[in-house]
Formats: sequence, C-alpha cells, structure tokens
Amino acid sequence: MKAIGADGAFKLEDGNYFYEFDKEKPTPKNRELLVKIKAISVNPVDTKIRQTEPSEAPRVLGFDAVGIVEAMGDEVELFNLGDEVYYSGSPEYPGSNETFQLVDERVVARKPSNLSYNEAASLPLTALTASETLFDVFKISDKPEENKTKTLLIINGSGGVGSIATQIAKGYGLNVITTASREETKEWSYQMGADLVLDHNNDLAEEFRQHELNEVDYTFCTFNSDMYYETMIELTKVRGTIATIVAFNDKQDLNLLKSKSITLTHEYMYSRLIHQAEDIIQHHRYLTDVTEKVERGLYQPTVNEVLDGLSAENLYTAHQKLESNQMIGKLVINLESEED
Repeated sequence: MKAIGADGAFKLEDGNYFYEFDKEKPTPKNRELLVKIKAISVNPVDTKIRQTEPSEAPRVLGFDAVGIVEAMGDEVELFNLGDEVYYSGSPEYPGSNETFQLVDERVVARKPSNLSYNEAASLPLTALTASETLFDVFKISDKPEENKTKTLLIINGSGGVGSIATQIAKGYGLNVITTASREETKEWSYQMGADLVLDHNNDLAEEFRQHELNEVDYTFCTFNSDMYYETMIELTKVRGTIATIVAFNDKQDLNLLKSKSITLTHEYMYSRLIHQAEDIIQHHRYLTDVTEKVERGLYQPTVNEVLDGLSAENLYTAHQKLESNQMIGKLVINLESEED
C-alpha cells in the first residue's frame, strides 16, 4: 500500500520533504477497522504536527478520511464489510495520508449517503471540534427550542471549524454571529447560516455597538486567541463561556475573567483519545448525528477545493494553501483513482 510521509520536522520554505513509500497493509484486530481510503482532507493541525519532530520515521500525517470498510477485527459491533464510513482518526494510529488505514470503530460513523467522498471528507475533524465545543464546553441543549434565546459569537466563521460550527449551532437553535474580513469569506459565512457577519479587521466591540448587539452567551475563537483575548472577555456575558482551539503564545492575565465570572476553556477534540477516556464512543455519536442532519438537508459539506491524487506534491501544495491563511472552508485530496 502507498503512504506519504516525512522523516523529520520541516518548514515549507525549506522545501518539500514529503515522499512516497510502500508499507505493508495492516491487519485489524479487536475493534479496529481497515478502511480503503477514498478521500482525505488536510487540516491546520497537520501543518503544526509537520513542524514537530516525529517519534519514529517516516511519520504519516492526516486525520480526516472517508472510505470503505475492507476488513474488521473480531470485536467490531457497529459496522459491516463494505460500509462507507468517515472519521477523523486518532493520534494513536498512523495518519490518513495513505491508501489503507486502521481506525478504532468507536470514532467512526457511516458516511452521509447523499454526499460524495470528497464532500464527506470535509466534515469529521471540524464537526467533532464544533460538536464538542457546543455540547461539552458550552453545554447547549440538544433541544433546539431551549437554545432560542442564546447567542454564539464565532471568531473566524469562514474557516473549516467555523463553517460547520455555524451550521450545527443554527441547527440546534442558537443565534449565530460570525466574523470575516473579505467579501468572499463574508458571503461564505452567510451561506453557512450566520445571522450576522462582522468584520474582524475592525474593533469588534465597536462593531457590536454599531449593530446594537448585546453581549453573547458563548464565544468561540478559531483564530489567534492572543489577539482577541481581552475583546472576547468584553463581549461575553456575565458567567458566559469562552472556548478557543488555538493555543496562546503569550502570557495572559486570567484575573481579567474574574469580574464577569467567565469560564475559559481550550477545546482539543483528541483529548478523549489521547487519554483513553471512557466515552471515546462519543466521537461515533457526534458524527452519527452529523450524518443524520446532512441526510435531512440541514447541514451542508464545507469542501471548497479538491486536489486529485495522493502524492508528495499534492500534500505539500495543500500545506502551502493552509499556511497562507486564505482558505475558505476545507481542502480535500481525492484518492479514488488510487490502485489497491
């Protein structure tokens, strides 16, 4: 089977150190599935991990994948051979930048039947991140009518996470304010269902005043937590909640949260898997809910660009595009032409 890997950490300006190599097709055991991959997507986390030293070489990156179950371990309960599935994998396994991949069935769901492989590949990691933020962190109700009075602010609503978070939040009854700066990103965010899109190049507090907006119940930052830290506190209600997915690079004054008794949380959707939490199967449940909503026409895929073929060149190009910070939605690599 084919895989794309790299032997060490590298920056894009140093050149393309991804390379193609052959590896033995693994055999699933216990609750593992062996999936023949049809499409993958590339995420910002891939670009960050690429710049860290691997524990062993070659390291295969990649999380999001969609494909067909080719073999199963003897304890699998949720799937059958031939099922079309999608998932965001686990740091405990080699990544999805290969033609076949092992994955624990508890983090997998059936692919939405009304989506292509490319479309489905755009969803898992970002949908899981958004679902954990909304339900685990913000603890919104699973009954949409109970969320009608609540408002969510998403900073950077046109990225992969912001795009699906907007849809899930709207699907569960929240009022959603997002931010963007370019006309095309503003249009995209409205297409995802945002009630209002503000310009994050401007002072957001002033934008709130100009639109006569009140403080929000929840603030979700998907871009540069340091830049918006004090603004998020200003715009969030007393006893509201702020969630970020981008680590702070600077030291921040946590005492600023005290006056409003605001809760600040980092969201990392692989924490359950890394620490082997008892409820790992929550990934399966969240993705199954997304599948059901997509099939009902309530959510739409967020793919905005597709590269054809698994190659070192395409993977390098994908990382370049993500690091440009100009991506709208998700970038997918299609593997349907790959031989067994």
